[in-house]
Amino acid sequence: MSPPHTHALDARYYTDPELFEIESRGLFSRSWQFACHASQLAEIGDYVTFALNGENLFCIRDRSGDIKTYYNVCQHRAHELLRDAGNTKLIVCPYHAWTYELSGQLRSGPNITAVPGFDRSKVCLSEVRLEEFCGFVFVNLDPQAEPMETWFPGVRDEVSAFVPDHGHLKPVQWVEIAERCNWKVSVENYSECYHCRLNHQTFSTGVVRPETYDIQPQGHCLRHTTECQNLDQMSYPIDLDANPHAGHYSSWFLWPMFSFQVYPGNILNTYHWRAVDVDHVVVWRGWYAVDGMSSKVLADLAQQDRQTTVAEDIDLVESVQRGLRSRGYRPGPLVVDPAGGVNSEHSVQMLQQWMRDAVDKDSNINRQKRRKL
Repeated sequence: MSPPHTHALDARYYTDPELFEIESRGLFSRSWQFACHASQLAEIGDYVTFALNGENLFCIRDRSGDIKTYYNVCQHRAHELLRDAGNTKLIVCPYHAWTYELSGQLRSGPNITAVPGFDRSKVCLSEVRLEEFCGFVFVNLDPQAEPMETWFPGVRDEVSAFVPDHGHLKPVQWVEIAERCNWKVSVENYSECYHCRLNHQTFSTGVVRPETYDIQPQGHCLRHTTECQNLDQMSYPIDLDANPHAGHYSSWFLWPMFSFQVYPGNILNTYHWRAVDVDHVVVWRGWYAVDGMSSKVLADLAQQDRQTTVAEDIDLVESVQRGLRSRGYRPGPLVVDPAGGVNSEHSVQMLQQWMRDAVDKDSNINRQKRRKL
């Protein structure tokens, strides 16, 4: 007797606003999320603000040279402290001029000494868990979260091997892409190449050799590996002697919403997703070079990527989202080849299990909380 087929997730996982709220309160608040690139915080006092799961946060380099992340809210009466990006010697609230050190500790405030027993040492900005990972800053709103190495074993060393000069990289460009689909539709599309030959001709014939493409789980990482296309068919020139991995493409999708990609020739680029609501997600496509110095090869490749793979994927994921709302859709069986390979959806099977587990876990937590009320 053959084993039962694995079917795709029910459409409600992508279309139900209540399930999206469960993810927002749970998964997004206890997983590692991209904040900024460390090169944006090169000097003491450099800061970057950003939004994550409805929270306003900022990263800043303190006087000891460490990067810290804080909730962007004054502990006095909740005004936001910083906007956009810049450099500051002190963190001063625009509302009542309460002033904090870069360490987050309260330094001063108008007339606070007139308050009997006022203890400045007990007032400090609320800090957020942070890790620097190959030059990228990630945060986790859960102070008890497992470290990134536990979530994504071996990834730090592998990225370092593919891009040994990652410590000197700076962003060359970030492109913001709005997609009218659920975030899970977008990351599922990213996490399989079953559709690549039919929909990504340039990528399949001018960058990688699809017959060598495979994706395997590595903790909560999906590791994509393949060889580059034959040199006479590559859509851009590469030097195979530049690095032991120069002839390979590798990608590390870090659950739930970030991916490192190294294109043949050791060109690092990234994806990071921000879920807007049940039907919308924003994707940032980043490209990086040593000291931020672009080259014609990188610039041409980034343009090629935007005009082909990125544009092609927008049409695909938005069509899927419309289809998920159709009365006629019934989740079909995934094509799971035990041997893996490019024509298998075993990576989607794993990804959907993580999606299902996250919703089930947080639904159970919510039920337990309701029972206690």
